[in-house]
Amino acid sequence: MAIPISQGIKVFSYIMKQKIKGIKRYPLVLMLEPLFRCNLECKGCGKIQYPEETLNKRLSVQECLDAANECGAPMVSIPGGEPLIHPEIAQIVAGLVKQKRYIYLCTNAILLERKLNLFQPSQYLTFSVHLDGIREVHDRMVCRTGIYDQAVKAIRAAKAQGFRVTTNSTIFDGENIENVRKFFDEAMELGVDGMMISPGYAYEHAPDQEHFFKREKTKNFFKQVLASPKKTWKFNHSPLFLEFLMGQHNYQCTPWGNPTRNVFGWQKPCYLLGEGYAKTFKELMKETEWKNYGTGRNPKCDDCMVHCGYEPTAVIETFASVRNLVKAAKAST
Repeated sequence: MAIPISQGIKVFSYIMKQKIKGIKRYPLVLMLEPLFRCNLECKGCGKIQYPEETLNKRLSVQECLDAANECGAPMVSIPGGEPLIHPEIAQIVAGLVKQKRYIYLCTNAILLERKLNLFQPSQYLTFSVHLDGIREVHDRMVCRTGIYDQAVKAIRAAKAQGFRVTTNSTIFDGENIENVRKFFDEAMELGVDGMMISPGYAYEHAPDQEHFFKREKTKNFFKQVLASPKKTWKFNHSPLFLEFLMGQHNYQCTPWGNPTRNVFGWQKPCYLLGEGYAKTFKELMKETEWKNYGTGRNPKCDDCMVHCGYEPTAVIETFASVRNLVKAAKAST
């Protein structure tokens, strides 16, 4: 496990406070999408399919900071689109650092190297670079040759300047198991601080609808991918989430664990499903019919095992027992 100790302590303290207050539903990570515009057209993503007027919209710096304060989650993930396209992304990040949020700025790294000078290395900031596999796999998934090499170059530059960097990989049905394990080796050789992995989920707007995993196939695939993991591999996940991917736990989704704020508002019920929007975080939590979402509750959720829904469940389970805490501690050494 590649999560900084300070981050783990903050999350632990936050969860304990919620338990003491008797709060059953609380966010862990704010999914902050300041724009949908991107400089790639990946076939597994539907964001670039929005009309031009939507792609031209941006959240302001103040809207982003207000969302973090309104939500109160200790961590903020900034996906998109491509966040580095946002003309005020440096101010957004600086404001979140000032709030002492742990930030994962998700980027395809096309603009990363030339924009590193806009940021300061911090324990609160991690660049989460999108890499879906080894060179030929990643370039195929993003539909453009040379992007893998560009991302690798940017990762090396960021690490050389003292930034934390993780990889963020979406794995699709049909990928070669040995190639995925080979990618883990390549990522660690780059010196990244950790890897994040997730099975793909069927975005309604995604051009490619044929390569999203079904649930049982997900379990079988990751059972093989993660079998006999190498000691050099460091994942930016709780050990329980990785075990969940391998079919060792039957968790229910925690959709409110990673609430999404984007140019439309607070997305119901989660980052992956578009069931409308709330104007405020309070409205999202109060008016969303949470009982209608999750495995066995909604056909749209049946095959989902994505980290934004199940990592919060795994994290909460980690802090629910001494045994699980010890397991997490061992994984971090």
